[in-house]
Amino acid sequence: MPRVKTSQPAKKGPARRKLAEQFSVGEVLIDLTKKEWKVGQPIGQGGFGCIYLADTNSSKSVGSDAPCVIKVEPSDNGPLFTELKFYQRAAKPELIQKWIHSHKLKYLGVPKYWGSGLHDKNGNSYRFMVMDRFGSDLQKLYEANAKRFSRKTVLQLSLRVLDILEYIHEHEYVHGDIKASNLLLNYKNPDQVYLVDYGLAYRYCPEGVHKEYKEDPKRCHDGTIEFTSIDAHKGVAPSRRGDLEILGYCMIQWLSGHLPWEDNLKDPNYVRDSKISYRENITSLMDQCFPEKNKPGEIAKYMEEVKLLGYTEKPHYQNLREILLQGLKATGNKDDGKLDLRILENGDVPTKIGPKKRKKEIEESVASGTEDMEISYQNILEGAQTRSRTRRRVLK
Repeated sequence: MPRVKTSQPAKKGPARRKLAEQFSVGEVLIDLTKKEWKVGQPIGQGGFGCIYLADTNSSKSVGSDAPCVIKVEPSDNGPLFTELKFYQRAAKPELIQKWIHSHKLKYLGVPKYWGSGLHDKNGNSYRFMVMDRFGSDLQKLYEANAKRFSRKTVLQLSLRVLDILEYIHEHEYVHGDIKASNLLLNYKNPDQVYLVDYGLAYRYCPEGVHKEYKEDPKRCHDGTIEFTSIDAHKGVAPSRRGDLEILGYCMIQWLSGHLPWEDNLKDPNYVRDSKISYRENITSLMDQCFPEKNKPGEIAKYMEEVKLLGYTEKPHYQNLREILLQGLKATGNKDDGKLDLRILENGDVPTKIGPKKRKKEIEESVASGTEDMEISYQNILEGAQTRSRTRRRVLK
């Protein structure tokens, strides 16, 4: 499956975006709170901007173990401005920490916002944002693992994504593009996964007022075609139920290796009609994706629960968690917070190994450094560039 978004042919739009010129290693940027950030090596470059390693300014150069990244784009471009609005409203460290404490979580997979501002260089203005640094993305590992994750891994990943979605939904946003390439592992702890790329996150409930259900032919099939929600196929603005539906499709693909409509992604109407048909008969969807006897009943129950949600209805996140937890229990597992993402031969079930060896294997194959980060951040940049041609939203 291609890592860059599958979509309809791009329509002619505004003039080509300006490209960001290269910043020098060691260049210092000052954010709105007057905090200074030093630029390190570039780790990604796309059509709208660049991403660099970064750290607070000091006499030391920014090393390969830098804790942050800086995203930079010309100030009159749009994607980073949109993403910045989300981070300023919903991703401040104190907000995230308060949620973790009140909901008794070990962590929350939302990247933290550390600062932003404008920077003048050679007569040009640039917008920048400082955020957490991450390691490899799940799509890379999924493909290296013969396009399969274990049932335990799929369920634990989904539990963590549910935590993320409940948080961003409670802060008036939906993501709309959940997929493996937008899920990055913590740079130092490969058991922690973070949902990234909020360049087109949608504020579905500004000031507590939910957007109305309205089909718009001009916005049909928004999102990554194989995963996007039926609402999005109809041109309806993203909602909470759409995010949960997308997660359901991800679970099915991660566990089975495919989705029934993947054979014809160039025809978005076919994909839409297939999803509508399978939503009416979820048993048929499970039979198609899991022909063996041992079917993941918890995923079917999850999809049935999401199917019943109204467009403006608040999901029962805990009910959905309980369904997935029951699936873990049925397979003799529990939610221990461990993600077994080791690269396996021919997708075989991993043999049991000691914790020290497991940690070393994961660190070597998952967080192996700059090369993985370059791939992950490059995908994010390219994905945002592709989406921006067909899905332009102004957050008020």
